[in-house]
Amino acid sequence: MRALKPDDPDLPLADLMRYWPQTIPVFLRHRMLCVGCVVSPFHTIVDASAEYHLDLDMFMAELMAAVAV
Repeated sequence: MRALKPDDPDLPLADLMRYWPQTIPVFLRHRMLCVGCVVSPFHTIVDASAEYHLDLDMFMAELMAAVAV
């Protein structure tokens, strides 16, 4: 199994939120329904940012800022 990294844009959202729960408020601030979604094991950060029309680089920066705290 590969090492999980929070800055991997292809990381499934379920893994991101499981290992770095401090990222959950970022999703909630954007009013994203990803938290608890049954599709989160299959959707990636890239998928979510596209679905919610968010700039991927800015969204990733917010997530990484949350992880760094």
